[in-house]
Amino acid sequence: MIRVSLSDDERAAVQAARRDPTLTPPERDRVEMVWLSADGWSPPAIAAHFEYCAATVRTVLKHFPTTGVAGLRRRSPGPPPNLARRAQVTAALARLLGQERTWTAAQLATALGEQGITLSTRQTRKYLKRLDARWRRTTHSLRHKQEPARVERAERVLANLGKGKGRGDVNSPISTSAASPPASR
Repeated sequence: MIRVSLSDDERAAVQAARRDPTLTPPERDRVEMVWLSADGWSPPAIAAHFEYCAATVRTVLKHFPTTGVAGLRRRSPGPPPNLARRAQVTAALARLLGQERTWTAAQLATALGEQGITLSTRQTRKYLKRLDARWRRTTHSLRHKQEPARVERAERVLANLGKGKGRGDVNSPISTSAASPPASR
């Protein structure tokens, strides 16, 4: 049978953890499991009391002597965040966004790559959201590729079409007379 025996310091730490308002309910249950084990409860009795599996209670009690009260808290998965890299990427993005131009997330990812910061487009979007950067979809235009002379000519043609000087005034070789026989199929 697994039983936890607490020293005076450990007992004080567990007692303080029992009153910690930042604990989540599962973490509070683990603290109580250790407390009840120190009071002489068996793992199956503790499991029945909390409606957990006895193996879960045994796992908590086995790990407590090595991890202590800190081991009863839930650990977030994965490595801790790299705050230095986050600051570096945020500063580089702020410099790029300060330029007088329009960026896409892919272009920003490429520009960051030239500075030695490798990010995917998706990750760049996450950083932009964290920066609360405002964005809008770019418009597609060919205005920069147009020739002024051709634009002027097209505008004249369109203006003439609007005034009734279009096709109806031109003699057409095609007749649309009502006396014409219907076309065969």
